[in-house]
Amino acid sequence: MAGYRKLGRNSSQRKALIRSQVTSLLYHGKIRTTEARAKEIRKVAEGLIAMAVREKDNFETVTVTAKVPRKDKDGKRVKEEKNGRKVTVYDEVQKEIKKDKPSRLHARRQMLKVLYDVTEVPATPAGRKKNTKSVDLPAKLFDEIAPKYVSRNGGYTRIVKIGLRKGDGAMEVLLELV
Repeated sequence: MAGYRKLGRNSSQRKALIRSQVTSLLYHGKIRTTEARAKEIRKVAEGLIAMAVREKDNFETVTVTAKVPRKDKDGKRVKEEKNGRKVTVYDEVQKEIKKDKPSRLHARRQMLKVLYDVTEVPATPAGRKKNTKSVDLPAKLFDEIAPKYVSRNGGYTRIVKIGLRKGDGAMEVLLELV
């Protein structure tokens, strides 16, 4: 007996489908899909969440000094004249950053092997390209999702049957984070 479902696709298409569905599940919290796909997606998603729960507190905070460009009231960089050239003025700022320990860094890289990059686009049409921002899904897993499941030993997702799909009669389900 096979250890996984083929989902009517070749291996590269199947991996891409599972990666995109897992990314959507972790970003949105729930997805609507067929039962067979949901069972395959659940395996990968629960593994990632378990990894995040295990490595949730495995970091240290470090204070670093960073150079940040000084900005005026409009948000533009302040420039001053030096030797006949305009040069940006920088201020030194103390910042606290989270420095991953080796096992958490490894977990983050394992997550990035599975998860796709997510770009958040604002709803307003004016300046849509300008205001897009990249979402750090591993950080979301460590900071938001993992703390919810610390006291839980597995079973991080739930499959709720919706009914048969109108087009092909496939059983449709809602896969959601518990």
